[in-house]
Amino acid sequence: MFGAIVRRRRGINGSILMSVENENAKSRWERIKKQMRHTYRLVVMNNETFEEVGSYRLTLLNVYIFVSTVLVLVAVLVVLAVAFTPLKRYMPGYGDGGENREEVEQLYREVKRLEKQLAAQEEYSTNIRKVLTGDVETAEDIIKASPADSVGEVGRSREEEQLRQEVELQKVGLAAQRPRSANFSPRDIPLEQMYFNAPVRGEISAGFMPDNKHFGVDVLASKNTAIQAAMDGYIFFSDWTLETGNTIGIQHANNTITFYKHNSALLKKAGSFVKAGEAVAIIGNTGTLSDGPHLHFELWHKGNPVDPRDYIKF
Repeated sequence: MFGAIVRRRRGINGSILMSVENENAKSRWERIKKQMRHTYRLVVMNNETFEEVGSYRLTLLNVYIFVSTVLVLVAVLVVLAVAFTPLKRYMPGYGDGGENREEVEQLYREVKRLEKQLAAQEEYSTNIRKVLTGDVETAEDIIKASPADSVGEVGRSREEEQLRQEVELQKVGLAAQRPRSANFSPRDIPLEQMYFNAPVRGEISAGFMPDNKHFGVDVLASKNTAIQAAMDGYIFFSDWTLETGNTIGIQHANNTITFYKHNSALLKKAGSFVKAGEAVAIIGNTGTLSDGPHLHFELWHKGNPVDPRDYIKF
């Protein structure tokens, strides 16, 4: 019984304490509201004469509202300035995505165009190299051939040789027409209106005979004679082949190509730009198709071989 009385007293004391705390919290909130609504007077006075210049009635609530409004307006102005003025260019990670997207797309198109141009140039160089080198049989190929393949006369038959030469002619024609980017002349000029420099002066020992697969002229000249470029152009081939020996190929304007074959030495490398009359090789007698020192010169226009004697005086 005594314990029950004690517990009852403790419960009454706890309720009293909670009531006191609630009253204290309410009184503090009331005091804060009264302070917020309490009126203050802001007086502006002249420091020397103490004359009252202005007087303003203020409350803490009004000051809080005014300061909050000013901060919100400043924040809105800053956001608008960044969003609609050039200041956004200086904000990291914030810019005009439309303009950047257009620039990226333009750069992407330019890269694609350059890739296509480079691929065309590589294909062009590969085709020309195949034309000049061909699928010829070397001594090593003959040694490695099987006995069944080596029966009979070593070499190619007349029909096979004719077929290879026809394929070679077609490849050269396609290669001469393919690389539009190498045609650095903006207009299509007839050959009659183009000036060609004689690559070498001398006697012509064999003329232009396309029926016999001789697509150029053979010019005889003295030993160590320098061979000159017929026109300005880029050297796309400067190498040795089994049949034509040391060979130079030059791409000129107006889809025109010249070949200089059987040279003893090459003076220019592939990719070089040469001017008309500039020495590119030394006359010689290299390659299996050569039987004496001479220059085999070919002139191709739009994929077709033409007689150089119609346009050049040797």
